[in-house]
Amino acid sequence: MSTTVSPQLQSDIAERFRSVRQRTLALCKPLTPEDMMVQSCAEASPAKWHLAHTAWFFESFILREFLPGYMLFNTEFPWLFNSYYRSFAQFPEKRLRSSFSRPGMDEVIRYRSHVDEGIERLLDASPQPEVLKRIELGANHEEQHQELLLTDILHAFYTNPLRPAYLKGEQGLGRPDDSRSGHSANRDPLRFVEFKGGLVDVGHTGSGFCYDNEVPRHRVFLEPFALGERLVTNGEFAEFIADGGYQEPELWLSAAWDAVEQNGWRAPLYWNEDRESWKLFTLRGEVPLEAAEAAPVSHVSYFEADAYARWAGKRLPTEMEWEVAVEGHALDGNLLDTGVLRPAPAEEVGQALTQMWGDCWEWTASAYLGYPGFEPLAGSLGEYNGKFMSGQMVLRGGSCATPKAHIRSSYRNFFQPETRWQFSGIRMADK
Repeated sequence: MSTTVSPQLQSDIAERFRSVRQRTLALCKPLTPEDMMVQSCAEASPAKWHLAHTAWFFESFILREFLPGYMLFNTEFPWLFNSYYRSFAQFPEKRLRSSFSRPGMDEVIRYRSHVDEGIERLLDASPQPEVLKRIELGANHEEQHQELLLTDILHAFYTNPLRPAYLKGEQGLGRPDDSRSGHSANRDPLRFVEFKGGLVDVGHTGSGFCYDNEVPRHRVFLEPFALGERLVTNGEFAEFIADGGYQEPELWLSAAWDAVEQNGWRAPLYWNEDRESWKLFTLRGEVPLEAAEAAPVSHVSYFEADAYARWAGKRLPTEMEWEVAVEGHALDGNLLDTGVLRPAPAEEVGQALTQMWGDCWEWTASAYLGYPGFEPLAGSLGEYNGKFMSGQMVLRGGSCATPKAHIRSSYRNFFQPETRWQFSGIRMADK
């Protein structure tokens, strides 16, 4: 095995590391220290914890192992900011993260600087291939937490009685509402694009970075299928609500109906009814449904996506159908880099698929399982993905909070079917 790396690869990974670390801090600029302590639901974590944990990852899996003479910034941090790596160290209960008033923000920022300096020393020392692989993994890990930071802040601000906006104004919104096209979501019927199916190869191709759950590439057989040309809109989902969709148990899986009753669901998360009209809460504040009818419905669970598809006489696509359909589509869409920070209406594209990248993670009908021949990473890093291959459903495509550099056609996101706090939406399938 080669022990050398090309100067270009080393430079690319170094730049990726630096830009990712800077973006995380930039995402926190609109937040106050008090904002960064809030943990408003079981799935979320405080922004301050995200800042510390992403530094912990580089320290724990790279610096401690590969940088001779590295000194821990704080001997308590290896367990304090561990998330779920049981083979690495003990860790506090997740629900307690909002109680970590100490260390303070100043110390967390110093911790990040200490770790950054260590990584830079490694990068200056002609690192071995495994070091670069782990730095790249750490950068991708931090990009996941950038998205989580935004979704967690959205929920935190939603639970605040003042309903503050993370960012104000429409700067960089691109397509904030459906006025650009002069059409209503309800007058723009959904069309389907057909695919012939057959014996196809799926999974990562082997070029560039991927997670262990994206390989090995393998062959599957698909029956002919069709996918909706765009995501289901807020306006269309409002029709489901008006038709009593949340009151019809025959539309819902058994566990889904239990979730509806136990949680009192009657609309997507962040929808609020005000004087017989709906408003949507976003990272840029509250907007009336009428201004976002053509935008994709977001923050729905797998259970709601499945029920909506049944109501519409369709189904959800499998993750393999999605991956085959996206082949050849340029990686361009409403991702974090656009600055839109909320799902936006689809562009007019005729008979082609659109919104395959960004806007909302798309629920699929596929359970999150390992591919044939799946092997997790060695050591504690093997807990990154494999241990969650039970009771989760796969989502594809990224969202308006996903960095563009982070997403690809083989990327597999996964959450429990009742999850709603992510930017998760619906693309329907037919046949």
